[in-house]
Amino acid sequence: MKYEIRATAISATAALVVGALLSMPAAAHPDPRTKKVAILIFNDVQVIDYSGPLEVLADAGFDVFTVAATKDPVTTSAGEAVKLMPRYTFADSPQADLIVIPGGGFEAAKDSSTVAWIKRESAHAEHVMSVCNGAFTLANTGLLDGLRATTTAGNINRLRKMYPEIKVTPEQRIIDNGKVITTAGLSSGIDGALHMVDVMKGQGAGQSIALTIEYDWRPNGGYVRGIMADRLIPSVYASLHAQKVSDPFDSTNRGDKDHWERTVWYSTPQAPAELLALLKTAFQTGYSGDGGAWAPKSFQLTPSGPLTANLKFDDREGHHWKGVLAVEPESDASQVAWRLSIDRAG
Repeated sequence: MKYEIRATAISATAALVVGALLSMPAAAHPDPRTKKVAILIFNDVQVIDYSGPLEVLADAGFDVFTVAATKDPVTTSAGEAVKLMPRYTFADSPQADLIVIPGGGFEAAKDSSTVAWIKRESAHAEHVMSVCNGAFTLANTGLLDGLRATTTAGNINRLRKMYPEIKVTPEQRIIDNGKVITTAGLSSGIDGALHMVDVMKGQGAGQSIALTIEYDWRPNGGYVRGIMADRLIPSVYASLHAQKVSDPFDSTNRGDKDHWERTVWYSTPQAPAELLALLKTAFQTGYSGDGGAWAPKSFQLTPSGPLTANLKFDDREGHHWKGVLAVEPESDASQVAWRLSIDRAG
């Protein structure tokens, strides 16, 4: 009798559960199958470039796996602190719906096994996405030819110079060409992954994941590092180093897309006036190059005081810029700083 009562109770409970399940509304965007995501990894892969997209795409319910040239442990950009064991190699990785190419200390050459794998897999993948300087590996596949693309801010000019067939577009954090997507630097990979969740699961799915990971996602705007005004300041450190100026021991930067201020501190034997003269030469040389965001041959530098000079130039879009370069001795007689400020003038 006890057995019969227990069985009856279980049957009744089961019926209630089944009834409740049957009465639940159907999912608004049911997935016919789980999407597969292959994330390329390699020695010196940038941690946030692979881990940011991995977190987002795994939280979205995709089957996310890592792929490398071999099964050997991969040392990331964090060194011994973070090592990865690839799940698959190029030889045995399953076909992915989305291929993610992070950046870091490696850019695959056109004739490499990495590029061969990307080209082979992309033939049947729905999407291919690069993060940061992973755009250079992607460019070497030929998949970006004739398309718009972006990369990390410090590599914009290099991408433009190396691949004139690509329409480099630093004004956007994510560039979606349909099948091929590029994102800007580092944390931009999180935005790219959230965008791909929207693309592959339906509008609103990406925002749901952003809320889950407490990320301030702004799909149609937000911070774009590549448009900040420091893109219009050439690097002068190598030139100064060649003139026996010691490497700086500290620096600060601040600004936005229309204004930038940079201060750099040195412990150097050069007198302030001598350092200013070296800086003038370095900036004249830097702005004479055609690989930057500034217009070639537009730079002018005029003295305005014993330790100051005014400058002006145009950018490639025809906007006018003005600025001030100054050298200032610090309270410690062995230290000196140079300061540069630029502003968009029209």
